[in-house]
Amino acid sequence: MLVLIKGAGDLATGVAYRLYRAGYSIVMTDIEQPTAVRRTVAFCQCIYDGTATVEGVTSRRVETVEEVKACLERGEIPVLVDPEAAIRTQMPFDAEVDAILAKYNVNTRIDDAPIVLALGPGFTAGVDCRGVIETKRGHYLGRLILEGSAIPNTGVPGDVGGYTTQRIIRACRDGIFHPVAHIGDMVAEGDVVATVDGEPVYALMPGTVRGMLPDGLRVKQGMKSGDIDPRCECNHCFTISDKARAIGGGVLEGLLYFQNRKG
Repeated sequence: MLVLIKGAGDLATGVAYRLYRAGYSIVMTDIEQPTAVRRTVAFCQCIYDGTATVEGVTSRRVETVEEVKACLERGEIPVLVDPEAAIRTQMPFDAEVDAILAKYNVNTRIDDAPIVLALGPGFTAGVDCRGVIETKRGHYLGRLILEGSAIPNTGVPGDVGGYTTQRIIRACRDGIFHPVAHIGDMVAEGDVVATVDGEPVYALMPGTVRGMLPDGLRVKQGMKSGDIDPRCECNHCFTISDKARAIGGGVLEGLLYFQNRKG
């Protein structure tokens, strides 16, 4: 079964990893300059580096359908710079998963593929897609929704270790982003973790830097640019999160649910 995943950030990567391990063939798409902060566990990093390996699974940047097919034959996950997911019209996908996490429907339609699933708010099951996967931390995380929508976006990050908004490193102004701290570093509240055109960005809490945008990326004021984890487990920086695994399980359930009800 060939599955197209739109988006290749850390949550999309958790989905791709889980489906790959279950025997699905995966193709992913993303924008030319991905803004995933958890770059060590995001297949979109291959767009910058050529390849990216997460927990033993390798993604590779490709340009053509022929390269996609060759990548799949090697047991890798091909990733294309293809914001419109035009590859959808060039290969016979059995399913499509919108994992962009834009909080609204960018360009996904229920008839894009035989099975269409979407992550998080902005979609209605039975209208935009066949099923929606809940992405909000809490009791319903990873739930497959067959009627209605996910919990609306609150704009407040989920609670981890008693911290919510403080966990997020945000750009202090428009400009070019330069990290000072690196993924895996321990920081204290008030430490300079990055600069934007020379203006410092400070940590709002102590913990381990779990995510950080790449050097030289142009950012907007308030843009999410990094992530601090209060649990201070360095290994968490380099492994797929509990949230991503739960969402991946919901997508796997959705694919099996609709596969078993074909015809």
